[in-house]
Amino acid sequence: MSTPPSNSDKNKTPTPFSLRLTFEERASLEQSAGSQPLGAYIRSKLLGGKAARRKKRTRTRKPLKDEKALSELLGKLGQSRLASNINQLAKAANSGSLPVTPETEKALQDACGDVRSMRIMLMRALGYYSSDV
Repeated sequence: MSTPPSNSDKNKTPTPFSLRLTFEERASLEQSAGSQPLGAYIRSKLLGGKAARRKKRTRTRKPLKDEKALSELLGKLGQSRLASNINQLAKAANSGSLPVTPETEKALQDACGDVRSMRIMLMRALGYYSSDV
């Protein structure tokens, strides 16, 4: 038998509960949750109508126009060796084995700008940036 919570316990934020899921388990839950935040969806499934009302969140999961295309893009970026290749270029430039001509430097700067643009577009698609960034 547990003791009822005191007033000071009621005002404290409860400690989070961590649950490890496989990639497939999480993907399945996220698909079932739709636009509902994953934590709220899991809480509703576990507790049903007994789930306590939570404070309104300022950020909600925004629906994506094309989740399949976004997941394909993320998969391709994950499979690419972009970060490794950039690191190898930087090492070669620092060691002197890559001749850094003005043309090479411009090409590298352009590539960095393209990567920044892709990052901003991806973050917008995921709802982390507003369209004015």
